[in-house]
Amino acid sequence: MKFTQIWAESFRAMLANPMRTMLTMLGIIIGIASVVLMLAVGDGIKAFINKQLAVLGSNLVLVQADSRKAVGARLKTGTVQTMTLDDAAAINRLPSVSGAAPMLTTFSQISFGNDNTNNQVQGTTPVAFRIRNLRLAKGIALSDEDVATAARVAVLGKKVAEQLFYKADPINQRIRIDNQSFQVIGVLDNEGQSFDAGDIGEVVMVPISTARVTLVRTPTPRSVQYIIAQSKTTEGLNEMVADISDLIRDRHRIRADDQDDFRVVNFGEFAKSGEAIATGLSIALGFVGAISLVVGGIGIMNIMLVSVTERTREIGIRMAIGARPADVLWQFLIEAVSICLVSGIIGITLSAALAAAITSTGKFDLTIGVKAVMIATIFSCAIGVFFGFYPARRASKLQPVECLRHE
Repeated sequence: MKFTQIWAESFRAMLANPMRTMLTMLGIIIGIASVVLMLAVGDGIKAFINKQLAVLGSNLVLVQADSRKAVGARLKTGTVQTMTLDDAAAINRLPSVSGAAPMLTTFSQISFGNDNTNNQVQGTTPVAFRIRNLRLAKGIALSDEDVATAARVAVLGKKVAEQLFYKADPINQRIRIDNQSFQVIGVLDNEGQSFDAGDIGEVVMVPISTARVTLVRTPTPRSVQYIIAQSKTTEGLNEMVADISDLIRDRHRIRADDQDDFRVVNFGEFAKSGEAIATGLSIALGFVGAISLVVGGIGIMNIMLVSVTERTREIGIRMAIGARPADVLWQFLIEAVSICLVSGIIGITLSAALAAAITSTGKFDLTIGVKAVMIATIFSCAIGVFFGFYPARRASKLQPVECLRHE
């Protein structure tokens, strides 16, 4: 019997009992949809993490002051500021470092005309724009000259500019930050979460020297709250962390048996944690899908055994007119594969619709990739072969005479 005839016969058998076939397919449909969504969720979470890290900047670490143990207990982080502009300059000179930017931050009232808002103000240097991948929608970034002269200039986040100026051009306009006049020289194009859990679109950036003079009080004239550093390569990130730790311990004259008065936060660890979470979710959802596939496969085996019993006389007639046992085996095996293949197509379609619905909310992006579709198709065919083989083999072993006697 030709394979085209076998495929046609298998679909006729499926349509002969549509309700039974649909109930049989249900477990496979749920299982395949779960598998596809599992892969999409895993890829979506990883893409989300990579997107957030791209906002932060790649290969970044944050070096901030910590506190020594006092009377056996650790003081709250940040109660002692030990990082300085000189530390930042020294980190900048390390061969493993692409750039380092000192930071001072505070929340201030930003006003223009009758409009005002409270936002985070970041005092920094021009290096921060490069290592944090900050892009400008218009205007220019802070310059070394602005830092050297403590110029009262500011670069606004996109949301701050829209709130204060609406559709007007903010460039060269003068705003007030805590009643101090600043000239707007640029507007950022970036949006998303910053390293301090704020929105990069809601910050105002000024020269660090200006922030110290007008906005932020520091323990010493050269103190900074933290330093952001970028490694030259992703592979060299751990090397940079070690270099920075050795450098700061040496500069702060910390003995080998003493505790650090600083800590280095590696943003790359966030990516690893996020990927671990994504993997865990994928495994959990995949387990649910696997259970559904097994249950669906058992259902297919059961239905195929029933089908063999119902069609015993048909099998005997086919064998009597020349069909070989292999032809009977292929017929029932392909029927099982057809049920699983159609179930797989429905499951993929269902998962694609769910992914599109989730993506349309704008909160999370789920994309069904080619890899997910291929894996789902292979899974559905494998289930059909695995659970359909026994009924098909049983049908092929029937004797024509006994089949013809069956009523």
